[in-house]
Amino acid sequence: MSEIKPDGILNLRGVICPMNYVKTKLKLEEMLPGQILKVIIDGDDAVLNVPRSVKEEGHKIIKAEKTGDAFNLFIERA
Repeated sequence: MSEIKPDGILNLRGVICPMNYVKTKLKLEEMLPGQILKVIIDGDDAVLNVPRSVKEEGHKIIKAEKTGDAFNLFIERA
């Protein structure tokens, strides 16, 4: 897969659940369908809950990768 070029980046390191999902949802609402948002998260709860909640809203996780002590989620807005 070629490098994904996000249309927006949201750094949520240190933000606790459920605020990390709330901030992700608000940012996705500002974007156009098909645009890609890169979300940087940390913490075990966020790694499980944010992707699940995003999928429940109809968005698509394009890629999830661990980088150091954080995770990068690439989300395509529905």
